[in-house]
Amino acid sequence: MNAGFFLFPLAPVSSLQKRHCISKNSSRPDTRPETRLSALLKFPAQTYRIIPRIPDESDALRRRISGRTRADVKTDPFEVSDTAPNSVSQLNLVEKDESGRGAIAWWEQFPKRWVIVILCFSAFLLCNMDRVNMSIAILPMSAEYNWNPATVGLIQSSFFWGYLLTQGVAMPAMNNILSKWIPVAERSRSLALVYSGMYLGSVTGLAFSPFLIHKFGWPSVFFSFGSLGTVWFVIWLNKAHSSPLDDPELRPEEKQLIISNSISNEPVKTIPWRLILSKPPVWALIVSHFCHNWGTFILLTWMPTYYNQVLKFNLTESGLLCVLPWLTMALSANLGGWIADTLVSKGLSVTTVRKIMQSIGFLGPAFFLTQLSHVNSPAMAVLCMACSQGTDAFSQSGLYSNHQDIGPRYAGVLLGLSNTAGVLAGVLGTAATGYILQHGSWDDVFKVSVGLYLVGTVVWNLFSTGEKIID
Repeated sequence: MNAGFFLFPLAPVSSLQKRHCISKNSSRPDTRPETRLSALLKFPAQTYRIIPRIPDESDALRRRISGRTRADVKTDPFEVSDTAPNSVSQLNLVEKDESGRGAIAWWEQFPKRWVIVILCFSAFLLCNMDRVNMSIAILPMSAEYNWNPATVGLIQSSFFWGYLLTQGVAMPAMNNILSKWIPVAERSRSLALVYSGMYLGSVTGLAFSPFLIHKFGWPSVFFSFGSLGTVWFVIWLNKAHSSPLDDPELRPEEKQLIISNSISNEPVKTIPWRLILSKPPVWALIVSHFCHNWGTFILLTWMPTYYNQVLKFNLTESGLLCVLPWLTMALSANLGGWIADTLVSKGLSVTTVRKIMQSIGFLGPAFFLTQLSHVNSPAMAVLCMACSQGTDAFSQSGLYSNHQDIGPRYAGVLLGLSNTAGVLAGVLGTAATGYILQHGSWDDVFKVSVGLYLVGTVVWNLFSTGEKIID
């Protein structure tokens, strides 16, 4: 092949420079290719790019007519062009960022703030996998050790004893980090996605626990689920940072987007406990969280037992059918987040949106739990459970999003307060359910949950707000 080159300038070139290349020691243009190239490259304040010129059919025809064959290393006369050939513009295969750092892989272009969201989602998924494995394992364990319902309730509530002592780590920390990483316009759906990890964790745990128990015995669920946390921990250490300002790999344009669309939070040095506890919306959060978690944790821990004892499903069926309500919750949580963000973007006040979503999260479960005493088939009972949990998930765009609304700087503290009340509901509700079952019936269990849902609805609508009240 007879390869040549194109030279085209990256800055304007005068007509004289385009037309001639003047030799240093001669007043006549020097037409030698090497001299012309040298002269071109020495023009001041000019930058030239050398582009290989691919010979066309006319070059081959010219060589055949002349009867000569030139070596591949010999070049045709150089041509100078103001613009790059079309073929060059089509070779833009490498994308560079605005800072000129070089090629950007597609995975590096994925928004880092959503990497944080996905990691938080994964953490909650693993937490709930660890939480629900006991609700399945308790069935063979109680049969092996001959435990009565009160003992079963006490043992199942023991999970929440440790959770009560350590819950100030996971959920408040997650709430705090998302308040720094997520713009206000993306807050509801990001929180909904993170909290849906809890529901999908329940789905995963309930689906795989029966299989592991049948194959390897009930201790296997604790070893297998617990070991997955190590993998998550390594990824978190390498990818997560407390805020966008601390992340050296964050792209400048995304950092600007986050900072310009987020509420500026100065570091918290002291916590104004008296101010926080004097606000009615804070107490609305605490009371509503307690009322919400009473019903949610009872279903979380006792649903497999209900399916086994009342609906007469075996261990595998109980585990698999328990998946449906939690899968419904995962879908509903993300749907609710999208609806909430849409309503806010349409101009509806944050306060109104939070009250609407949480009212659905309270009244929906209350209604469907009351229907359980009227159904006559296992299929309808499972459907009522699924609808109850599905409407419960709208709470993720209600009270669970409200901590960042009323006090973004203290979002972690507020969640720690309300979640303490929520965990107390898990401890007391799970243990009380065992006591009620030993002396009463499942209808009595559901009546208590419905009553607390109604109390939460009243308190939330009277005292909650979506406005910032703590600065």
